[in-house]
Amino acid sequence: MSTVHRSFIREILKAAVDPGVISFAGGLPNPRFFPVREIQEAAKKVLTEHGASALQYATTEGFLPLREKIAERYAARGTRVRPEDVLVLNGSQQGLDLVAKVLVDPGDRVLVERPSYLAALQCFGLFEPRFVSLALDRCGVCVRELGEALREPAQGGAAPKLFYAIPNFQNPSGISYSRARRQETARLIAGSSTVLLEDDPYGEIRFLGEDLPAIRTFLAEEGRADQAVLLGTFSKIVSPGVRLGWVVAAPPVMEKLVIAKQAADLQSSELTQRVLHRFLCDHDVNAHINNIREAYRRQRDLMVGAVKSLFPPEVKCTEPEGGMFLWVTLPKGMSALAFFEKALEQKVTFVPGAAFFAPGGAGDDRDNSLRLNFSNCDEAMIEEGMRRLARVYAAM
Repeated sequence: MSTVHRSFIREILKAAVDPGVISFAGGLPNPRFFPVREIQEAAKKVLTEHGASALQYATTEGFLPLREKIAERYAARGTRVRPEDVLVLNGSQQGLDLVAKVLVDPGDRVLVERPSYLAALQCFGLFEPRFVSLALDRCGVCVRELGEALREPAQGGAAPKLFYAIPNFQNPSGISYSRARRQETARLIAGSSTVLLEDDPYGEIRFLGEDLPAIRTFLAEEGRADQAVLLGTFSKIVSPGVRLGWVVAAPPVMEKLVIAKQAADLQSSELTQRVLHRFLCDHDVNAHINNIREAYRRQRDLMVGAVKSLFPPEVKCTEPEGGMFLWVTLPKGMSALAFFEKALEQKVTFVPGAAFFAPGGAGDDRDNSLRLNFSNCDEAMIEEGMRRLARVYAAM
């Protein structure tokens, strides 16, 4: 525990309680799109028609009709998943914990992108791995670095246990893997004994470009779907408050994941699973997601435009095709942490980039980069918040 630190974002969110603070820090969906009335109706139906069973203990694997719905949604996006390959979780964050419990021993190598999702780094850190950070470019992970890392070291050393990747609108960078990069990543993983842990919380929030299959799909074409573990969540397309996600895994790994979940919490809430299933059955969820996509695209365009118009050319940002985040790079030698401290004085927050780098994972832009969230604020707040940041930048 002494090696694992508090989440920088969770601490920043405490400051954002002040109504005068404009927060670009957390990875929060926009609450305007939470289906409050629809969930209320679904809960009433479930309690009226199946109240006793909904309030009882149930199976660890999860409510089967909900797992069938998850498999159907994967099929619509070109990825074949069986309901029995799905384990329902208390948010996909639990999946990170369970996979690490099952696969990672102290000293094992875990490959992560550079930068990477900070809550995953925090989770994996509890199991005392050796992190190996791999560079990202605009098309995905650097395959040269991935190939080198996957080679088993000399003198009987072991291959990496995991490669943790976020191929769609990566958190924090916003970049997405191209089709070619997904195929090459699958080819390299298939030639190793390393497990791919593919985290996809944002995949359905694409508002530009072409929908691409999961890397797991290309691993299946190589005959190695058993090397892929896939995480998903309802937090971004329904509500984070329901705390329901899932993990997809082949039977040998799934068996151990179920045991780990039984030891952790027995099961996810049966009531919540049934309510969510009823919501999915009774409403046009794709139309609901399209509304989210349209709003997030407008918000992304506004924030990208503000970076280009309010800051000098040496300040760069990614232009994601979906998801919730921009990655901003400041000029060399400028401290994002100092920028953050000055910005907080002007009541606007973001996350300095250093929080997203694994221990020992120094990168060229570790200290002069930052993550901005565009999903949680409305257009007026984005405009005002970006003006405040521009004023702070000019003063520095």
